Amino acid sequence: MNIEALIPLIVILLVIFIVGIWASRYVRTTDSFLQDYFLGGRSLGGFILAMTMTATYGSASSFIGGPGTAYNQGLGWVLLAMSQVVTGYFVLMVLGKKFAIVSRRYDAVTLVDFLRKRYNSKWVVFISAASIIIFLFSAMAAQWIGGARLIESLTGLSYIAALFIFTLSVLVYVAIGGFRAVALTDAVQGSIMFIGTLILLIAVIIAGGGVPAIISELQAENPNLITPFGADGSLTPAYVSSFWILVGVGVVALPQISVRAMSYNSSKAMHRAIIIGTIVVGFIMLNMHLVGVFARAVMPGVEIGDKVMPLVALKVMPGWLAGIVLSAPMAAIMSTVDSLLILVSSALVKDVYLNYIEPKASNQRIKRLSVAVTAVLGIIVLLMSLNPPDLIIWLNLFAFGGLEAAFIWPIIMGLYWKKGNKYGAISSMICGIVLYIIGDRFITQPFGMHPIVLPVIISFFVYVFVSLGTQEKVKAMS
Repeated sequence: MNIEALIPLIVILLVIFIVGIWASRYVRTTDSFLQDYFLGGRSLGGFILAMTMTATYGSASSFIGGPGTAYNQGLGWVLLAMSQVVTGYFVLMVLGKKFAIVSRRYDAVTLVDFLRKRYNSKWVVFISAASIIIFLFSAMAAQWIGGARLIESLTGLSYIAALFIFTLSVLVYVAIGGFRAVALTDAVQGSIMFIGTLILLIAVIIAGGGVPAIISELQAENPNLITPFGADGSLTPAYVSSFWILVGVGVVALPQISVRAMSYNSSKAMHRAIIIGTIVVGFIMLNMHLVGVFARAVMPGVEIGDKVMPLVALKVMPGWLAGIVLSAPMAAIMSTVDSLLILVSSALVKDVYLNYIEPKASNQRIKRLSVAVTAVLGIIVLLMSLNPPDLIIWLNLFAFGGLEAAFIWPIIMGLYWKKGNKYGAISSMICGIVLYIIGDRFITQPFGMHPIVLPVIISFFVYVFVSLGTQEKVKAMS
């Protein structure tokens, strides 16, 4: 057990825990539990908004799985990963003021709340809630595994023991504090991520004898490691370009990200968040994926890709500094986990229970149910994570694709096209989800692209044609 590295990590986690407990005091005394638990009272400023988007998006996939894949594939994966730079820009520019204004008009607390008010259809709600639950369980499992891998590498404990420790630490403050705890701790975590990734990259470069020496080492091992096409040549131009939809433009449809566009307090805060978020995401993603590639020259022969980042940090830095730096990926993982837990909890409690089972439930009952559901969800994900894969990034990307296939057009067209209706939304969601699952399971790279591309394109035309074809039916019902 590396005590020297473990102490600073524990201290930082304690700070995050204290912030969560402090935020919970507000949630316990607020008169608007739903607004504050699930949306932070729509009170986020520019810096907090940028950091909560960055920290939520920068997950175990970015800090554990991403560097692990870059370790295996080389600089080509760094190029692919940089399509993530535009995420904050696209989310806030596409949804932006209109989403915040409309969600306030609808008094929408969640993304599904917005869709319910926009389309006035319980089937839109049920499909949305089911999509969030199904696909986000995959994303949450990735975070649980990443957190456990990190604790396992640091402490020498077994994977199972590390998994239980991670589960307990996250569930306590998320269940108590809600969205406000998530947003405030995201600001702390995002700052740690920004500084920690830079320190680690510099340390790896120094350990490898400088960038030219590292590149020469990689070229001597496999010339493809320093090309855009990956170690095995699988990163074709079509495949890499398709990631601009999966982790670039399409991120606008991720519920855990889009809900942030409901939560800011002014246009000035949104504009500031666009600038800060774009810079911070680009900086963090570049640093972490370069660390993964350069680690191959410093520490060859790592068999489990998800262990590359923590192992190289412990190798190239003093223990105490490694502990501080490793709090960056732990911060990213915890941030994403808490956001996903809140999102799935809100889908069950707010979108299904309150709307269709017990609309007149008391504030106290909602509080108890929200905390209980969040805790149960965490335990279910714990059980799902007991038998982990070697690279968690594919779990996360599967979840991204499924959510984007389901939500991208009902959200965007619902905001900007008045003729869009519930029939178009339902058809688009079902089409997108079915095509994505078929593509992901059976046709791994249709036309050399990621399987998200065709569902997004086809579901757009389905949304438009079905909406146009059912205009008379909608008028007759209104």
